[in-house]
Order: sequence, then structure tokens, then C-alpha cells
Amino acid sequence: MIYDERPCSLGEGPLWHPERQELFWFDINANTLHSKAQSWRFDCTVSAAGWVDTDHLLIASDHGLHLFDITSGTLGAARIALDAENPVTRSNDGRADPWGGFWIGTMGRAAEPGAGAIYRYHRDELKVIAPDITISNAICFAPDKSHGCFTDTAAGQIMRVALDPVTGWPTGKPEVWIDLSSESFGPDGAVIDAEGNLWLAGWGAGAVIVYNPEGREIARHAVPGRHTTCPAFGGPELRDLYVTSATQWLEDETGDHGKTFVIRNAGQGQREHQVIL
Repeated sequence: MIYDERPCSLGEGPLWHPERQELFWFDINANTLHSKAQSWRFDCTVSAAGWVDTDHLLIASDHGLHLFDITSGTLGAARIALDAENPVTRSNDGRADPWGGFWIGTMGRAAEPGAGAIYRYHRDELKVIAPDITISNAICFAPDKSHGCFTDTAAGQIMRVALDPVTGWPTGKPEVWIDLSSESFGPDGAVIDAEGNLWLAGWGAGAVIVYNPEGREIARHAVPGRHTTCPAFGGPELRDLYVTSATQWLEDETGDHGKTFVIRNAGQGQREHQVIL
């Protein structure tokens, strides 16, 4: 069903704030952050967020990571630069990790090959997790904290990297977990549920596809927006799946493309992790 009727050119970054019991999401191409109650438009490209406390989000822009005051609508100056000297790139997919860090991907504004990277921000330190990324997506974490995941949509492979149980930093090189390079859709945003299943938005598929911990497809949930971009679990018991989508490249078509959807009682999600500054 449709959760929000406002069509996004490039909907992304849905985040269920567990303390506010409220969904936030972005329209990247419109420089806008949405909630059900209101919208905030910025003078920079914004794409993903993590929650810091009841009234603040950490928001990724095309040049840095910023503290956003939800009550006043104020976006602070960048706490740390993110490709600030590179006009080619912008931020894309991101998510907080179980240690209070924030993983954020960048990409070329025109998806220039290899222009982006996956970074981790933790305790005022920003390090590259994976370089030479074309379209960063699917950043999410196993419920047992054993590994983190990401994808380069252009390559079509879900990568998995082992994480140190104390610090959360990678302990080895990323390895291919799920190879989707032969599929007709592009792997976009993703979230891992409480049982370790990956819920993946399929760009071009009009669906969220579910893969078990062994990497086998076990379910497929259709939504009316063909360019499905990112899922997030939310609701009082974290059983509702919210899904963003995009009208980008579908501007001449009618329908519900670009709207934000909700699938009630879809599965059991994890609580979104808090960013610790």
C-alpha cells in the first residue's frame, strides 16, 4: 500500500527513528528530507541519515556529514568533510552500524565508473572501506554483528565483509555473498532483518527481494514503483517494511512510481542503530 503520495525523483535513505516512532526519507534529486508531517529542502544534495538522539540526525550531503536539528530544521556545518574537494561525487546510501559508527557511500553524479567509495565514520574518524565504487548501495549489518554488507549496483554483487566484534572495523577483504550480475534488475538499497535475511530493493524490478543467510532467494514483495530504491523496517514492533522509489527515467510513464510504500507485517526487523558522536 502507499504510505506517502508525494512522488520522489530519487527517493532514498528511509530511516525509522525508534525514539520518535517516525519515518524519514530523502529525495536526492530535490535536495529534500521528508517525514509524513513535513519536508525540509536544503542548498546541497542530501541522501542518507542516522539517528543521534530524539531531536537530531546525522545527515550525509555531497560534501560532508552534518548534524540536523529536527525541531528547528537547521542543518549544521559539516562535522567532517566527505569528498568536499571533488565536484564529481555526491553521497548516496548509508546506515549506522552496531558500534555507533556511520557507513556512507559516494558515487559520481552521473554514475562515473569507479568515482565513489564506501566510508565508515566513527569517533571523528573517516576511513575508506571500499574504493572504486560506481553506485554505492545496500549498506546493512548482520544482527550478530559478524559482518557488514554493501554493493556496487553497477557490478551487481552483494559484498560481505567480516567486522571486528569490539571496534566494528573490517578484519579482512570484502567477499562476494550474493551474485546478481546476471539479473535483469540492479541491486539497490537493502536492510537485514532480525533473522539475518537480506531485504533488497530491485531497481527496475518493482519489488523487494528477500535472500536468506545462505544467499538464496526466499521471497519477493511487489510494490507499484518500478524503480524500487531502499527498504527500512519500522512501526511499533518493527514489522512494517517501508520502501522508497524513484520516478527518475520514468518521467513519461503514469502510475505510482516515486511514491513511498509500506508492506504491513512483512517480517521482523532490527532496531536502527544509534550514531554515537
